[in-house]
Amino acid sequence: MKKSEIIFGLLRIPIDFSMVICAFWLAYTIRLKSDLIPGVQLELDTALLPNGQEYIKLSIFFAGSLLAIYALFGLYQLKNQDGPLKEIRRVCSYTSVWLLLLMAFFFATRELFFSRLVLAYGAIFSLVFITSARSILNLIKSQLFKFGIGRRHILIIGKNKISDRLIETLKNDPKYKVYGPLTQLKNLKRTVNKNRIEEILQTQDISEIEDHDILEFCQEHHLEYRFVPDILAVERSNIEIEPIAGFPLIHLKPTSLDGWGKVYKRSIDILGSGFGLILLSPIFLTVALGIKIDSKGPILFSKLDNGKPVLRVGQKGKTFRFFKFRTMKHKSHNERYGKLADKNIRKGPLVKIKNDPRITKFGGFLRRFDIDELPSLWNVFTGHMSLVGPRPHLPEEVEKYEKHHKFLMTIKPGITGLSQTSGRSDLDFEEEVRLDSYYIKYWSPWLDFKILLKTVIVVLRGHSAE
Repeated sequence: MKKSEIIFGLLRIPIDFSMVICAFWLAYTIRLKSDLIPGVQLELDTALLPNGQEYIKLSIFFAGSLLAIYALFGLYQLKNQDGPLKEIRRVCSYTSVWLLLLMAFFFATRELFFSRLVLAYGAIFSLVFITSARSILNLIKSQLFKFGIGRRHILIIGKNKISDRLIETLKNDPKYKVYGPLTQLKNLKRTVNKNRIEEILQTQDISEIEDHDILEFCQEHHLEYRFVPDILAVERSNIEIEPIAGFPLIHLKPTSLDGWGKVYKRSIDILGSGFGLILLSPIFLTVALGIKIDSKGPILFSKLDNGKPVLRVGQKGKTFRFFKFRTMKHKSHNERYGKLADKNIRKGPLVKIKNDPRITKFGGFLRRFDIDELPSLWNVFTGHMSLVGPRPHLPEEVEKYEKHHKFLMTIKPGITGLSQTSGRSDLDFEEEVRLDSYYIKYWSPWLDFKILLKTVIVVLRGHSAE
């Protein structure tokens, strides 16, 4: 899901909330004017009037209950598939439901609301303000689309009546920039790179081998994949159905970690890493002092032997600056590819040196309890990593990846993960890939919680990562 879709989806929540607050404050102000309607005196028992603080609490209750109703009926789906008119109709319908529930609440609790007119005004103004605000938000989105901002680049594979109809429909939708139809798969990679394709939509029944190639290509290059149903016989662990041009398109999502899942995970990452950086700051200072006393060199391993910054490969193959406490002798990193290369005991693209002579005495202690990984909390806080995810690998290691290994870069790498807590570096690389792929496909908040809990247990036992 594009960042713009998530941002605009999330913006609806504070906008709706603030619109309800404003609506009820306006309703309260208007109700105080007894001569608002010429010739009509609207009496109000001032003894029943709540003070400003009490009324703000009431307004917050009204706003919170409305947002709960909207969320229950799917008005906060981050990928909004409703057109503007349908969205307004749904807002009107569920605002009416909300008003009826409020009336039922006051009736059931036998609480006397100080003014039925305020309740009616507040509901009407809320409806007007919310529909107006959402219309403005949609207008801003459409204007950004005209400048190419937030548009999804989609490639149609297959040439038939279905593809013709889909292309005609999608070209009239400002959200999409449509390419194709593509009929020769040999041109797929060049077309994707040239046009910065983000999503592939397959409409033609292709041979089973080529179907698999397309799906593997999408996983390797981190592209969204959708198709017209009853074409492929593949595993559908995470599917999403969206009707376009009268055809139900099935979207094979590589992970359930999308939409609200992505928002939830990022929120936990920010809170967890921020709290961790503050809480563990005394340990940071103690470790820094121990490293300086134990051996010569910097406290952090943040630069390579040639002075270039230490990088790791993150989501979708993007590199980022990586930080950890130095546990080896200064400027000994490249020895793993030189005089220590014959001591590598791990198969695959990763390197593990048995009885690594580069590790300092204090560094061995840090590694045993994974204390050297603590600076990675900063990478989590800044958004390059997550608390839980696949292991972040070196660029030279990723260069040796086979195609199916690149699926690991679908999400952000993590400080800990399913593979790290299921065997640490003792695992064969293919087994690590299998475990991390399982995590990506079947992510859930509960799975993250279990991995974090198991990580604490493993660390306290002092099982060395090396």
